[in-house]
Amino acid sequence: MSVSESLSTTQADLEKLVTDLRGLLASKDLDSVPDIKLLRQKLDDGLHTAREAAVRAAQDAARQAKDAALAADRYAHDEPWRVASAALAVGALVGFLLARR
Repeated sequence: MSVSESLSTTQADLEKLVTDLRGLLASKDLDSVPDIKLLRQKLDDGLHTAREAAVRAAQDAARQAKDAALAADRYAHDEPWRVASAALAVGALVGFLLARR
């Protein structure tokens, strides 16, 4: 599973949790519980904070992945022979290990 698929799944799970909690908090059966408005507000604030943190984390991860890809691309263009040599060495090692089996 890729990072973006994992983030999408996590975000979908969080959205479902938020929807379920909001549905529960909207229940009129809870109106008889003392201090329910305060509890609803605290939970809503906590969900809002968690959602913002999840969005920030996803944005940071995407930015870091993009930065790493750009750095790898830049290195491959600056040092093509080193990249080709490293790929050849890895290929030879994998071939050697597979041939031993």
